Amino acid sequence: MTGIGQAAADLAPALLQTLSDVLPIILLLFVFQIVVLRRPLRHPGRKLIGLGYVVAGLALFGAGLESALFPLGRSMAAQLTAPDFLGLAEGEMGPPSAYLWVYVFAAAIGFATTVAEPALITVSIKAEQVSAGTIRAFPLRLAVALGVAVGVALGTYRIVSGTPLHWYIMAGYLLVAAQTIWAQRVMIPIAYDSGGVTTSTVTVPVVSALGISLAAAIPGRSPLVDGFGLIAFASLFPIISVLAYAWTAAWLLRYRRWTRRRERTS
Repeated sequence: MTGIGQAAADLAPALLQTLSDVLPIILLLFVFQIVVLRRPLRHPGRKLIGLGYVVAGLALFGAGLESALFPLGRSMAAQLTAPDFLGLAEGEMGPPSAYLWVYVFAAAIGFATTVAEPALITVSIKAEQVSAGTIRAFPLRLAVALGVAVGVALGTYRIVSGTPLHWYIMAGYLLVAAQTIWAQRVMIPIAYDSGGVTTSTVTVPVVSALGISLAAAIPGRSPLVDGFGLIAFASLFPIISVLAYAWTAAWLLRYRRWTRRRERTS
């Protein structure tokens, strides 16, 4: 079978599965529109075309993950933890510092997938619109992406070192609670939502595949026990980074105002 034929054969089940997943949502919306609201649906043809785009896009994305991103993630995790790459004997477990390139790769993957996350793009654009430009979309996306990068890198360190997951999560949420006390009120809900939108269509499959593949490749680690938990890091650390970004921006704004007042009085 040619590459195009294989791709078509892989896409057909993905389309059927996506359609079965999306169909209940579509039916629910139509039932509420017609039965509860009792109003006709405006531009039904346009909406049906849009729903077709949604189903096709999700199916293509899912098929692409299965055929490209998942195998690439597994391959990279296996190569970065290979004994010959790390300079270790076969089956030998090196110190956590020996896996530096694993942490760098995890941070890069976390950053890249978050910047491309459609849910985050939507939330950041809406935040900029509602705040009348006070909150800028792109800096907000960068702050979230940096948080995910640090979180995923720290999560891979946890897998390598074998330390308990709850230590990191408890310490992280204690930090979030402390930041929330002094954070600007307008930024608190945005920061908390930013942690949720990162665990969406792009980030979750790639980061999950990385964690499971990494735990399977490192001696003494279990994919079931150690492979999961990276998503918790990816949802926690964006809250920390966005609250820190908001505090830094507010401090810089006060500093600029203070320097302007000094210049006027001098």
